Amino acid sequence: MSDASYAGAADYAAGAHSVHKRQSRVSLTQLSLNDDESLSKGAADTLLDGEPHLRKSFSLWSILGVGFGLTNSWFGISVSMVTGIMSGGPMMIVYGIIIIALISVCVGGSLGELSSAYPHAGGQFWWALKLAPARHRRFAAFLCGSFAYAGSVFTSASTTLSAGTEVVGMYALKHPGFVVKRWHVFVCFELIHLFLMLFNCYGKSLPLISSSSLYISLISFLTITITVLACSSGSFNDSKFVFATFYNETGWKNSGMAFIMGLINPAWSFSCLDSATHMAFEVERPERVIPTAIMGTVAIGFVTSFCYVIAMFFSIRDISAVLKSTTGAPILEIYRQALGNEGGAIFLGCLVLFTSFGCIISCHTWQARLCWSFSRDNGLPYSKWWSQVNPDVGVPLNAHLMSCAWISLIGVLYLASSTAFNSLITACIAFLLLSYSVPIVCLLWRRRDIPQGPFWLGKFGLFANVVLLAWTVFAVVFFSFPPVLPVDRNNMNYVCVVIVGFVTYSLLYWRFKGSRDFHKVEDEPGEKLVDAESTGESILGGT
Repeated sequence: MSDASYAGAADYAAGAHSVHKRQSRVSLTQLSLNDDESLSKGAADTLLDGEPHLRKSFSLWSILGVGFGLTNSWFGISVSMVTGIMSGGPMMIVYGIIIIALISVCVGGSLGELSSAYPHAGGQFWWALKLAPARHRRFAAFLCGSFAYAGSVFTSASTTLSAGTEVVGMYALKHPGFVVKRWHVFVCFELIHLFLMLFNCYGKSLPLISSSSLYISLISFLTITITVLACSSGSFNDSKFVFATFYNETGWKNSGMAFIMGLINPAWSFSCLDSATHMAFEVERPERVIPTAIMGTVAIGFVTSFCYVIAMFFSIRDISAVLKSTTGAPILEIYRQALGNEGGAIFLGCLVLFTSFGCIISCHTWQARLCWSFSRDNGLPYSKWWSQVNPDVGVPLNAHLMSCAWISLIGVLYLASSTAFNSLITACIAFLLLSYSVPIVCLLWRRRDIPQGPFWLGKFGLFANVVLLAWTVFAVVFFSFPPVLPVDRNNMNYVCVVIVGFVTYSLLYWRFKGSRDFHKVEDEPGEKLVDAESTGESILGGT
């Protein structure tokens, strides 16, 4: 779901410079990244003369490419189809994409308004800092940073698990007598994670990987769609099958609940819409370009994912075989039916797998920079270890390894629950939505009375804000329900435990340490946050 070496990794060293000249401290409020190669060499460049500088080297199209690479909706639909196909079949996924795309317009519009009014590479973190009441702004920023980092870790874990499922599924497709067990997927998950983790241990290769993964995604999308349609020519399903066929294999007697469970599939495919906001210091006129890129990401995501699923569902020849597929990856069975052989299906599956590799590497880059930057502000336990940049390899290696250790542990959830994939993607959706909601709540508290940027939606903007908050509540509550019935320990949805546990940890950390140390800068008493409007700069001083 991500080509985030630029986008997510953009949470690294943004270009607003310090008000306190003698303390040129880069914090989470100063995030962005020119390119990954600049960590060792460029880290010094960005602090030239005690002040960071970044090249404005990105155009609208490159920012749009970053946004599409991170959201990558067609890929998300492919690998998470196991959720949607059981909770409504073709009709649910087709209409689910339309519903989620409309909601994403509201989410993107809300983010676009704030990025236009306050263009800053810190994104939602910076907006919370700017809009929250003075006495609560540090807490609001801390919550935003916590939720964003958790969202990045669960994004990485869910994408890696999808790759592991794909590998085991391809083997099972070629060996019909093979019975897929959870430990098979778990072992593949850990091996893929260990291998792809190495790519972020050295910075120079990341720019090439970043640019390559976007092209691989687009080429894979076109190749798969054209191939499936060409091989199915003359034996397409009728439109009723695609647009009016509903299957409920979840155990929920209420079809509405089954439909809601299936929405997890398209919702995951349209997540991470904030990626473009983190490039604000590397593009001319960010107040116009960033909102355009966000809305363009939604539009491209809808077109690609909608065309993709329409092509796949018109090409299905035996829906019961797809529903009963033992591979764990229903998309492989669709490929097999369309092409008529396992070899061709595995080839197309490899294209999806290669796309996932680029996504996983980029997710690792994203989470490492978030961990590094959040630790610079003492947002995590033992922050002094995670806030270091290794001068030999040019990356925040400690932050990367610690984040990857968490992913390995999160993978254990799959051993505990056969529906753990739902839990991981739900956690990804929930934490990112929560990170968006914090500044939106602050915006509504101010009655939307802020300096308006050129992208301002007026009354529709208010509607979009309300939809975002309502969708956040809806997703957190309903996506925490068990995806299948009856419920036992093997298919329990553990995301509610994860969300409550992480929120509890965040509140306790804030109570006993964060409130004292987070964003604490040793300067003269009385210094405080200085508004960017008045100074053109940003820094957090004493409290």
